[in-house]
Amino acid sequence: MIGRALTSFFWGWLADRYGRKPIILIGTSSVVLFNALFGLSTSLWMALSMRFLLGCFNSLLGTIRAYASEVCREEYRSVALSVVSTSRGIGMIIGPAIGGFLAQPAEKFPNLFAESSIFGRFPYFLPCLVISVYAVGVLAACWWLPETLHMHDKKVSERCDSFDVLEASSEESDEKEYVTEVKERKISKNANLLRNWPLMSVIIVYCVFSLQEIAYAEMFSLWAVSDKKYGGLSFSSQDVGEVLAISGFGLLLFQLLLYPPIEKLLGPITVTRISAAVSIPLLASYPYIAMLSGITLHLVINCASILRNTLSVTLVTGLFILQNNAVPQSQRAAANGISMTAMSVFKAFGPVGGGTL
Repeated sequence: MIGRALTSFFWGWLADRYGRKPIILIGTSSVVLFNALFGLSTSLWMALSMRFLLGCFNSLLGTIRAYASEVCREEYRSVALSVVSTSRGIGMIIGPAIGGFLAQPAEKFPNLFAESSIFGRFPYFLPCLVISVYAVGVLAACWWLPETLHMHDKKVSERCDSFDVLEASSEESDEKEYVTEVKERKISKNANLLRNWPLMSVIIVYCVFSLQEIAYAEMFSLWAVSDKKYGGLSFSSQDVGEVLAISGFGLLLFQLLLYPPIEKLLGPITVTRISAAVSIPLLASYPYIAMLSGITLHLVINCASILRNTLSVTLVTGLFILQNNAVPQSQRAAANGISMTAMSVFKAFGPVGGGTL
């Protein structure tokens, strides 16, 4: 989180200047390299260093959010950002489960992995290697991505700089209007993002929600596996994995099939407000869920988890749409970089605060 907070704006600025595709390729390459090295860590400091470098070089989320809003027509923009949010949400749900399944393979699968092998000496290398191999495939696919940052013709800029409005004839009125429009785009390109209140307000909401989101992710598994006498659910790790897997599947269906028409009908602001409002009583009901038992407990916690994750990703998707709509294309990646920087700072405190509480 610290590495990402330090460099997200820089990568966003580069994406606005040189294009989205190079930054996506660099970010994906960093996953291939630093994630594999993280699995080969021989000390805590090496592990921390690899995670820090991964955060410094990986600016995928912010750049992809800008890319997704540009690669398709406006009527499909909510679907594109919904896919980004869904992929991120499912990754955060299923990723830890996959990592836990593949970790320490020499102990779990002694017939396949010997203690003397590299997977025995580095018990967490296998999940990291699988992710790196997967990232290699993603990197190859990204090579053919079209660039969405359209560079304006230099001739248009020269026309704007040399055009003399006072001496223009009446026959050139259409051209004057066109040049004025281009000049306005140039001004907006150099506008100070920190003074863009619609953008800053969205980022503030996103940061506060990110703090709550990471705290929830930190506490849910601990709460689920805690004994009932301590207010937990007395779940096994397998039970927790099943709840997360079901939540991921339900989230995928909702975001792909239901969110786009709902967003089109109500608009991103209304959808975001409703999601935030419903999340409050839902989270407040969790202590009472622990009073249930048997099949009723499993049914209710699965429904609550699906609803909570659906509301979470719906809220984030709405914020993504509002954020991208608040800036022109020439500043979109930089705006997402600022958002990622602020969000990373808040998320850095989330696990500590959630674990302490």
